[in-house]
Amino acid sequence: MGAGGEGKAAAAAVRVLVVDDSPVDRKVVELLLRNHKGGAAPFHVTAVDSGKKAMELLGPKGQGRLDSSAADANELTVDIVLTDYCMPEMTGYDLLKAIKALSSPNPIPVVVMSSENEPQRISSRCLTAGAEDFILKPLKSKDVQRLRNCSNSAKPKGADDAHQCKSLSSRRKITSEQRSQITRLAMVLNASSIELSHYFQFLFKFILLAYAVLCLGELLHRWSNGSFLSLWSS
Repeated sequence: MGAGGEGKAAAAAVRVLVVDDSPVDRKVVELLLRNHKGGAAPFHVTAVDSGKKAMELLGPKGQGRLDSSAADANELTVDIVLTDYCMPEMTGYDLLKAIKALSSPNPIPVVVMSSENEPQRISSRCLTAGAEDFILKPLKSKDVQRLRNCSNSAKPKGADDAHQCKSLSSRRKITSEQRSQITRLAMVLNASSIELSHYFQFLFKFILLAYAVLCLGELLHRWSNGSFLSLWSS
């Protein structure tokens, strides 16, 4: 599982709980985070293979703390949860809602990752439920700093990074909302164009019918006056 640091480095580490049912993906994330050199604080990674096991660490007994089996036996605070979206039994979305439902003065930031075919829909759904960010799998080096920024949203000293992460989430939410509004507008315009098309067809038929009635009336009028027969005989 996770590997703890020593001394001051361990105290300053960003503690990440990785939740993914794929052992390959878990190992990729662990190696990427532990080998990342882009920040002052290293990453301390604890990985589990299900949302249920994650909640055993984060539930009412844990409340965001991991039991340490190391010799120092110090409790390790969870700075951020990185979870896969598609998992059996308890999905990443279910885990996100369960974590947000925990009564804690400092809510644990959650970042959701996925390799699904509909990232926009999943991203909008997770951000609306309270996720700090959404990342496409596989995790890349450029995504690590996003995790670091989001993890600081639970720390009082990380106000600038927290603001940056919240702003990113807000922009993503706004983009999703704008996309939905554009989609609804396109549907309304499409429906309106169909209604206008039916209206013009009806109007054209009505004009033709009115013209035919006028012509028939004129013929009947001439017939009654005898002018129609005179025109025919001439």
